[in-house]
Amino acid sequence: MAAAEEVVKDVGRAIEETPVGEKREREEEAETMAPWEQHASVISIPRFDYTAPSSLLHHSHSGFLVTCSIKREKSATKEAMSILGKVLLPLGEVLKSSDESKRPKLCAQETEETGENLNAEDLKPAKESVNEEHKSLMSLVKLTKSGLLLFTFPVDNSTDTTDIVSRVFQCVKSGALKAPVWCHRIFPVQATCALTEKELQETVSKLVQRFVDDKQNTLSTPVKFAAGYNRRGVEEAKGKIQKASEVLDQCPLLDRTKCFETVAAGVKAIVPDSVVDLKSPELCVMVELLPLSRIPNGSYVAAVSVLPHKLVSTKPKLAIKPLVPESKQKKGQN
Repeated sequence: MAAAEEVVKDVGRAIEETPVGEKREREEEAETMAPWEQHASVISIPRFDYTAPSSLLHHSHSGFLVTCSIKREKSATKEAMSILGKVLLPLGEVLKSSDESKRPKLCAQETEETGENLNAEDLKPAKESVNEEHKSLMSLVKLTKSGLLLFTFPVDNSTDTTDIVSRVFQCVKSGALKAPVWCHRIFPVQATCALTEKELQETVSKLVQRFVDDKQNTLSTPVKFAAGYNRRGVEEAKGKIQKASEVLDQCPLLDRTKCFETVAAGVKAIVPDSVVDLKSPELCVMVELLPLSRIPNGSYVAAVSVLPHKLVSTKPKLAIKPLVPESKQKKGQN
């Protein structure tokens, strides 16, 4: 009986009227979109995969971290689906669908204002066995930070995310892809790991070795490298705690200096004669703290990539290049 009541509640939630904020967002989008784009915009937002955060705590995943306009996450999700669909897979297969066979694994997307208490079931490690037919599909992962989207591939997926982002840049530059409106940057996640000294150093070393072994990358002697570290949301958290040391006690690598030392150790373990060069690095080690939802307090997961210089900008700080040059973005806004 209780189960039947729960089903009724789920159905009721599913047919609730569109929130005013979301309706207004859609109306504003429609004003600037051509008819065929308006038709495409009715694509339903993919469901969050609530097993993903738990899996990220226990396994390394590749994927994409997308930065977007704040409060435009839904619009950016549709746009990212379109971009990745054209470059990576047929649009309908980019993200996990919500058909009957997968509903037990996926939960309906929540609005940004919704806050739910964690259940013990949410923290259980994700099953290691993944259905073969879903091997190539990505999951949409819920984050606690606005202006960010995270898409992940299943464990041990060998998709070259760096190559995909390179192709996105080429397509946007050539005009094969329309310049994105809501998505600003797409960071190719090569691996994820717990934000500990041991795991981060091992992950960096593994990715640097892969970079060095790639014959497409030409390296000089000594090899010049740089490191970038984004701790999105950590600064806000520190402001709410009386002593910043309490946060660092939980995770020493939240300290930028300690993180850079660990990254450098990982690089030098593979390329002993490497030197830091912030102006023209040949390889760039990027570390992104992932503000995951539904993980235990004190647990931190980082996305790590080793990228060629052509994909990054060094000023004002080391970062993945924007999909549209900032000068063009400003010009288009005026």
